Amino acid sequence: MEINNDIRASIMSEALPYIQKYNNKVVVVKYGGNAMTNDELKQAVMSDIVLLSTVGMKIVLVHGGGPEINSMLNRVGKESKFVNGLRYTDEETVDIVQMVLCGKVNKGLVDMLYQHKGNAVGLCGIDGHMIEAKQLNPDLGLVGEITKVDATIIKNSLDNGYIPVISTVAVGEDGTIYNINADTAAARIAAEMKAESLILMTDIAGLLEDKNDESTLIHTVGVSDVSYYKEKGIISGGMIPKIDCCVEAVRRGVKKANIIDGRIPHSILIELLTDAGAGTMII
Repeated sequence: MEINNDIRASIMSEALPYIQKYNNKVVVVKYGGNAMTNDELKQAVMSDIVLLSTVGMKIVLVHGGGPEINSMLNRVGKESKFVNGLRYTDEETVDIVQMVLCGKVNKGLVDMLYQHKGNAVGLCGIDGHMIEAKQLNPDLGLVGEITKVDATIIKNSLDNGYIPVISTVAVGEDGTIYNINADTAAARIAAEMKAESLILMTDIAGLLEDKNDESTLIHTVGVSDVSYYKEKGIISGGMIPKIDCCVEAVRRGVKKANIIDGRIPHSILIELLTDAGAGTMII
């Protein structure tokens, strides 16, 4: 479908107040799900990140890499094991997690941003002890619970015109390396940065009243509403930790948090630069 000039002008005009609103403000994007494995969606996300950075937003990109980790574990003949949705991480697995996330995935994203004319720098939670952690639960092995986030290196990167791309491994006081859930890390980083917005990319439309009907999308959820939605079973399963991360971020000072559908091309732009928005917003 060809878009005429009037429509183009209307779209740009609608975006202007949002560009002004977010100018020089921090937006933390947690990148994962199908948008990370589909090449077309990958290119769209990287293009969006560069565009937002170019118009003056301070974008921090936090990423996971579950499929890549699974692939490497399969190649070395090691079975992936999950406990309550979190990856069981023994010493061999944490070495692979560190290698895949901090190496292949992180540097691949940095290069892809460069291909879209963006300046990016790859970081992980170990750098400058950015993310410190302790063991979350012995049953999960070396899965960490964040104890401290030092955002100095992130701020320095932003101030020097770079897009920080952060892989979520952390370090303990004794040097132990921990695997960290990317949603949790993104929420804590957003809180430490006093971000204007936290965006979690997922493989669903957002919070649905009926999980089988995307037309029942709940557009806005107040922190005080969360207990009610949990009691009703509307917030359940894998949505519980995502919503909890958003609530934690908002309570720690982030202006708003959004769960958006990463399967839709340019969903980040729709959320940040249009009246309609995307997904579910927690305020």
